[in-house]
Amino acid sequence: MHIKQKLAVERESRRPGVSFEFFPPKTAQGVQNLYERMDRMHSLGPAFIDITWGAGGRLSELTCKMVSVAQSVYGLETCMHLTCTDMPQEKVDAALQAAYDAGCTNILALRGDPPREREKWEATKGGFRYAKDLVKYIRGKYGNHFDIGVGGYPEGCDDNPDVDLLIDHLKEKVDAGSSFVITQMFYDVDNFLSWEQKCRDRGIDCPIIPGIMPIHTYAAFIRRSNWTKIRIPPGWLEALEPVKNDDAAVRKIGKDLVADMCKKLLQSGIYHLHFYTMNLAQSTRMIMEDLKLMPSEEMPLQKPLPWRQSLGLRRRDEDVRPIFWRNRNESYIARTQTWDEYPNGRWTDSRSPAFGELDTYGIGLKGTNEQNIKLWGEPKSLRGLSDIFIRYLQGDLDRLPWSDAPISAEADAIKSDLIDLNRRGFLTINSQPAVNGAKSSHPVYGWGPKNGYVYQKAYLELLIPPEFIDEILSRIEKNPDLSYYCISKNGLLKTNSSDSPNAVTWGIFASKEVIQPTIVETISFLAWKDEAYRLGEDWAKCHAQNSLSRRLIQDIMDGWYLVNIVNNDFHKTHDIFGLFKGLSVKNFGVEVTIVDGIESNGHANVN
Repeated sequence: MHIKQKLAVERESRRPGVSFEFFPPKTAQGVQNLYERMDRMHSLGPAFIDITWGAGGRLSELTCKMVSVAQSVYGLETCMHLTCTDMPQEKVDAALQAAYDAGCTNILALRGDPPREREKWEATKGGFRYAKDLVKYIRGKYGNHFDIGVGGYPEGCDDNPDVDLLIDHLKEKVDAGSSFVITQMFYDVDNFLSWEQKCRDRGIDCPIIPGIMPIHTYAAFIRRSNWTKIRIPPGWLEALEPVKNDDAAVRKIGKDLVADMCKKLLQSGIYHLHFYTMNLAQSTRMIMEDLKLMPSEEMPLQKPLPWRQSLGLRRRDEDVRPIFWRNRNESYIARTQTWDEYPNGRWTDSRSPAFGELDTYGIGLKGTNEQNIKLWGEPKSLRGLSDIFIRYLQGDLDRLPWSDAPISAEADAIKSDLIDLNRRGFLTINSQPAVNGAKSSHPVYGWGPKNGYVYQKAYLELLIPPEFIDEILSRIEKNPDLSYYCISKNGLLKTNSSDSPNAVTWGIFASKEVIQPTIVETISFLAWKDEAYRLGEDWAKCHAQNSLSRRLIQDIMDGWYLVNIVNNDFHKTHDIFGLFKGLSVKNFGVEVTIVDGIESNGHANVN
């Protein structure tokens, strides 16, 4: 969606919006950490994000990769910076094609700063001299595919302090085809509002988005202000100087100062704020909380589907996904990005064999061995292993090998049942409660258009010791409402399901067909089985080869069954958990028995 369209919706609804800027980190670990931060900041509800471009495209490949990941994996509407500095036309063409292929439809066209080795900006041979030339070229080559933004300078720029001349240049950029403006950072609101009026008087009628720089530390605040030569209101220095060595105090006072500035902007009729995050989240979040711009129960972040939707070029219309990747969105996108028939609508049988490939980015276990041992410890018994799962369910751990994100509020309705199962030695890795007609605006279960109703079937996926499989499957077969898939790492599939997909979430909305976005079906389950066991084996390999922890986890991967169960009566949740009544694992690795009652202190030792 074009940024100008998003801005129009915000103005029409009179609901202010926000956007975030990020820059490519210098290290591979920094990139991964930023992806995780971008994913978390998705919950703050940005209308879009933008990703900067180094002079001469020094980080061009990384910028293009980050744009693709943000669009495809995290479903973030992304605007790619593109500069003229050291960029011959062939480099510009390559960058625009990469953005196009990623599904990116927004570009911020800038002249750019000179490279560090040069004192003054110079046009590259075969390149573009001014941002207006770049705007004109993009518009001529791609028509209206890209929404094109440009920079605005309320207090002048590094090599031109003449604000009125820069307004003339801004008008030329808008006339060349730009449809929105993002300004340089500033702290003087009165000066910005005066400058904005000058722009309007000059005939610049497109949206002008103010650039907001949160205050993280005193030193960074002074350095950036001096570098951009912007005005600092007198009272700001008086407030910050006494606490300049206390980062927490600076952040708190800085939050108040910047939030008050933003309130004045919003009161003046501004409907969008663009935050220069510096790849940090806390200060931006604090300002948004002060401004009451955070999604809330009264104004939740509306989800178009119950899972994170991709904005990749060939994925925008995706409206069906297997539940197995509910907690591993990144790996699912990575697995299917080369699936040549994808998307083909409603999961027909014309599937690519590429779907089963595991050697793709995002499939394996996250984190280093040391990080994972620090997070999950070194379990030496089934009791110790199940405690890790319980800690995750209780919110004490932010991920498991099969779940990249913390436990969601949706699990609250079945949390006690899940904890009980894990205490008895059954290891749960995915689940959802039944939902019978929740409003689509519900803060936990809601998704889709307003004034609709959403439904879901109870679902449970877990690892089960082989000694229990016949008993549990026998119990499932006695309940006609239950369907299942069951398989071991090297075993044959057992199921009582048909070959057709089984919808486990659906929504009813006005003037629409029934939407069934989450399914259970055979081919996807077989692909997920490979990934699920791979993740467990990766976890085992975090530990030394002859360690008890490695043997424990590997034995489970080698011998236990992966089972998922669906209660097709969407009125009921607890029939699934009733299947395990009276079952408890005792002495894993020595003897496994079915006992009467719940043995909450049963444990396992590996001999």
